[in-house]
Amino acid sequence: MTLRHWIPTAVLILATGCSTAQEPEIKPAIDWSEKLTDEQFRILRQCGTEPPFTGAFWDHHEDGVYCCAGCGQALFDSRDKYDSGSGWPSFFEVLAEKAITTRTDYKLGYPRTELLCSACDGHLGHVFGDGPEPTGLRYCINSAALGFVPRDSAQVILEFPEIDD
Repeated sequence: MTLRHWIPTAVLILATGCSTAQEPEIKPAIDWSEKLTDEQFRILRQCGTEPPFTGAFWDHHEDGVYCCAGCGQALFDSRDKYDSGSGWPSFFEVLAEKAITTRTDYKLGYPRTELLCSACDGHLGHVFGDGPEPTGLRYCINSAALGFVPRDSAQVILEFPEIDD
């Protein structure tokens, strides 16, 4: 996108109140507890973990997109899902790096990389360096933190425009 194309786009964005940046949807706990099930609230808002082999998506094989159960942001493609043997849905790649943020978690006494939805700051799970090629990563996600949209009905568009001068 050239500068002369970017300026009218920026004016349109400002005029309509839209934003190209994802702003976290941080809601008070009471709002989240009304929107989420008890299990989703425990995991997404209180950084809980579901028992292995119990979630809806650990053995789910339908083609589509996995989204944040809190805000609906697209996170993972089913084509990047694999059976890690852990009992949690595991992916070797995220749909877009901007969809997830990380922080260091010491809850078990040693550092782990915690994964958060970049749009609502919901706890998703953790990432480990023992995944398959091509990334070598294992995004280990709680089923209760996810929703699913079948590919044939997916209305998911991820666009992170690059601006050229």
